[in-house]
Amino acid sequence: MLYVSGLFQTTLNDMVRPFDEHEKEYPMKLYIYDHCPFCVRARMAAGLFGADVEEVVLANDDEATPIGMIGAKQVPILQKADGSHMGESLDIVRYIDAQAGDSRLNETIRPSIQAWADQVGAYYNQLLFPRSIQLGLPEFATPAAVVYFILKKEASIGTGIAQMLDKTPELLAQIHSDLQTLASQIHGDTLNGSDLSMEDILIFPMLRNLTMVRGIQFPAVVQDYIANMAQRSQINTYFDRAL
Repeated sequence: MLYVSGLFQTTLNDMVRPFDEHEKEYPMKLYIYDHCPFCVRARMAAGLFGADVEEVVLANDDEATPIGMIGAKQVPILQKADGSHMGESLDIVRYIDAQAGDSRLNETIRPSIQAWADQVGAYYNQLLFPRSIQLGLPEFATPAAVVYFILKKEASIGTGIAQMLDKTPELLAQIHSDLQTLASQIHGDTLNGSDLSMEDILIFPMLRNLTMVRGIQFPAVVQDYIANMAQRSQINTYFDRAL
């Protein structure tokens, strides 16, 4: 009887093990920071293409979780249905697009749009960093997370958070000029006026984050674009708590 019982248990284990290892499906999860424009890229894809993805906001000072998943302290990170993890925002965007069926994202980026993103990207974080930590965002729920962020960003920019804030009048003048330039490049509900493209994935996250800056006067066409894309992609803006 003992031999039969042991044989039965071994057989049962052999039957169960393949299911556990090879057939288990994991919920799709997207690990993000709310303020992160690269995370907004991935969030846009999920919202625009109807992906069933749970968003998980990490604490800004949590290094162990992202390093454990992809070997680096960066977000966004997508947990796929097989339990594996994917980093790099545009890789995630393309993966979600492909999973939705026929690819619906136009890869073309006009040189003028890329140039705009590069120019604004060179300075706009000095408007954003001092404000991000004051909006009550979940990634900054603890004092330790705020201090971690400040130290990292001051080192990367080479100036203090307070000094960045002091430059607001100068930076507002620059962003107003650049927004007028962008306005002439917007041709409808999408940037190119015909279909969703990498231009939208590149530019909307930047514009969305600029909504946290009180005093920015968005040209009407830019304001309409932000409102439309936020609704379509199910991404919150910061107009109601701008500083």
